[in-house]
Amino acid sequence: MKGVLLLLSSVSILLPGVGSCPKKCLCHRPSNSVDCSGQGLSKIPADLPPWTLTLLLQDNQIHWLPALAFRSVPLLSTLNLSNNSLSNLASEAFYGLRHLEVLNLTQNSLLSLETSLAHALPGLRQLDLSSNSLNLLPTSLGKPWENLTVFAVQRNSLQHLERTLLEAMPKVRLVLLKNNPWKCDCHLVGLKLWLERFTFAGGVTDNAICRLPEPWKGRDLLAIPHELYQPCPLPSPHLAPSLGQQPGSALQEVHKPSENNSGQQDSLECETKPKTKPANLRHAVATVVITGVVCGIVCLMMLAAAIYGCTYAAITAQYHGRLLASTRESEKMGSKESMDRSAAREPPCQSPP
Repeated sequence: MKGVLLLLSSVSILLPGVGSCPKKCLCHRPSNSVDCSGQGLSKIPADLPPWTLTLLLQDNQIHWLPALAFRSVPLLSTLNLSNNSLSNLASEAFYGLRHLEVLNLTQNSLLSLETSLAHALPGLRQLDLSSNSLNLLPTSLGKPWENLTVFAVQRNSLQHLERTLLEAMPKVRLVLLKNNPWKCDCHLVGLKLWLERFTFAGGVTDNAICRLPEPWKGRDLLAIPHELYQPCPLPSPHLAPSLGQQPGSALQEVHKPSENNSGQQDSLECETKPKTKPANLRHAVATVVITGVVCGIVCLMMLAAAIYGCTYAAITAQYHGRLLASTRESEKMGSKESMDRSAAREPPCQSPP
């Protein structure tokens, strides 16, 4: 009897959690969606139904996501957190959401992106980080993000983006980079080369417009020939601590650079210095090659015409020579025959009596 009562009490405790809906939220069981948008929430509701597939939390005041913030909705496939006050994410905030496919984090105040995001969300297909304050993205994710097809970082504060980060997204087909203060120096050559290959393979991207340095301001990154980028300078050897220095002083110099070294550090930044070459070096090289080919063809035609003319002149001269020789021979033969005829007509000489 006690066992039956315990079972009934357990069921009575679990049933409200299964069928209940958080306050200020609208739950739609046929579509497995929960709409908590625009309710002034400052944290994730704790009593979300476990059957939730779509969770709408946009237009609230959520500023922090703790670890395992969505452990009560493990089947979640679409999550909208746009237009909140998120400035930081715990490294394990999205752990447990292995079925999540769409994540919208637009219009927040995020400064960086955790590398653990790819590990926590292996099934993610669309990631929208537009309209944040991102100034740094990871150089690598550590493992391929196999299912990601859409990656958007529009309207942020990014100056550089490592090629290795995008190479970790082998199935991506849409990359949105517009409205960032891109610094088109040697550090962005990798991104340019990746975008060229990406668009050639049929991928879609918007215009990454350069803001720095001045020569490329307002220019599309893909429109600048990569030949005009100079290689990044190597660090100056005198900045490295010598073996004779004490460890403490070396650490102080590394972690606390003096004002005198500020100019040296600034010199390490790769600034683009355009070479004194045509604006479009590829077109110039193509023009030179085409001109050389045309000149070569013309020269060959002139040489063939000269050979033909000389041959024709030689044949003509030989023909005229033979004709002249035959004419002279005929004239000689004619004169000889006339002489013989005249001699035959004259009477023989008679001797005197």
